[in-house]
Amino acid sequence: MSNLVTQRFIKCHDKLKADGIVRSSRQFALSVDYLPQSLSEILKGRRDATVGLMQKTIEKYKINPVYLFTGDGPMFMTEEENQDFRTLTIVTTANDDERIVHVPIPAQAGYAAEHADPSFIQELPSFVLPDYKYRVGTHRSFDVAGDSMEPTLFEGDKVVCSYLEPTLWESGIKDNYVYVVVTRADVLVCRVNNLLKESRKLELISDNSYYEPNVIKLNDIREIWYVRARISPFLPSPQNIKNIVREEVFELRKTMQTQSRMIETLNATIHQLVQQRED
Repeated sequence: MSNLVTQRFIKCHDKLKADGIVRSSRQFALSVDYLPQSLSEILKGRRDATVGLMQKTIEKYKINPVYLFTGDGPMFMTEEENQDFRTLTIVTTANDDERIVHVPIPAQAGYAAEHADPSFIQELPSFVLPDYKYRVGTHRSFDVAGDSMEPTLFEGDKVVCSYLEPTLWESGIKDNYVYVVVTRADVLVCRVNNLLKESRKLELISDNSYYEPNVIKLNDIREIWYVRARISPFLPSPQNIKNIVREEVFELRKTMQTQSRMIETLNATIHQLVQQRED
């Protein structure tokens, strides 16, 4: 028995035939570079549609991926929706399990480019994680650049993220959570305030107070990834932690001593003024 996604894929195939967009299942298979015999096995419920087959079908026939994977929304996208739609290129194992593609800092400008070649994604490093939650849906990992998210994230850290469908941005983006926002020019790791319903914008916030919040328009956003985990190369030793705490206590003591002297000086000044008034 085929899974629900494959069943919806078959419904899309049948609709294309019923509307005369494809003449036969064989023509459909050849149009997406798939073996007709293998497609026949899928249509008979003997095997499931592969991720690669669904990706090519989405690109070729404007099938709505939200409908395909969740059952929500229309079966096909309109021309306007398809114009801004970006199909994610994925990398799979020999068993068709999806791998996590990693986007290092040198590749982030190319990743955000307007017309990224699928071969660009396939050449990036990829890996798998044992946790089951990373085997459901599409995931990416990104290098953290700069100091804008310190002290939460540091340059050299990697964040592992799950893909957020554009149809879920308005309702699914949670205020003050950390996301990776891919614009037409950059890859940004930041906290987000969701202003899409009110003004079709997102407010991007850094944990480093040196940086001011930044507001971007919906039309400038290409992808949004929810940060689920951090991989950090930094592991301070217990001795370093003790030293940090000792320095912080020392600085606090100095501040308290300075404030104490200021209060004593202020009291002395007030006492002198009172004495002068009485004289």
